Amino acid sequence: MAGRPRGVEDSVILRAAADLIGRVGPVGLTLAVVAREVGLVPGTLVQRFGSKRGLLLALAAQSAKDAHARPGRERKRHERALEALAELIVEPMASMATPETFANHLAFLCIDLTDPDFRRHALSIHRAQGRAIEDLLKEALLAGELRTGTDAAALAASVQAIASGAGLTWALDRRGTLGQRLRQELDNLLSPHRPSRHDLEDS
Repeated sequence: MAGRPRGVEDSVILRAAADLIGRVGPVGLTLAVVAREVGLVPGTLVQRFGSKRGLLLALAAQSAKDAHARPGRERKRHERALEALAELIVEPMASMATPETFANHLAFLCIDLTDPDFRRHALSIHRAQGRAIEDLLKEALLAGELRTGTDAAALAASVQAIASGAGLTWALDRRGTLGQRLRQELDNLLSPHRPSRHDLEDS
């Protein structure tokens, strides 16, 4: 069996595919377009992934793997749990700089919702994100970043709903950037649960 061309690992190809989805959407994505982007011939991608579907499934699987690893990375980078939470929500959306890019990624999500093989990976990402959000909120609660008695599980569900829905609202009204909208919506949600000065004086 011939060796793979050096310097073009699967991870590079998958990153290129993810970028291209943002630019042309999953329908416009072809093996030829991806191959040209990374300097390979389409036949090489056929050998590695079998088909466009195989490539997209590999991308979905890699995205799920990244979703499980991301919480630990973000926690190490930030002193406070709520700071890590904000980055956990915003960072995956960083590549969606325009409503058009967001729409193209949303089109990929539509595949996730209708194809069982893709849905399995999307559900894994959803569950990993939900656990990470709840863990960070529980940590914030223990550290005094949230008011005593805050229901971390219920709040986590609301945070995840914001992470899923704020992009659609932003893509419609187009005020600010997606990152700004996510941070603002998250702050609006968390503000009532943050300890007041009176709470801190009594603690």
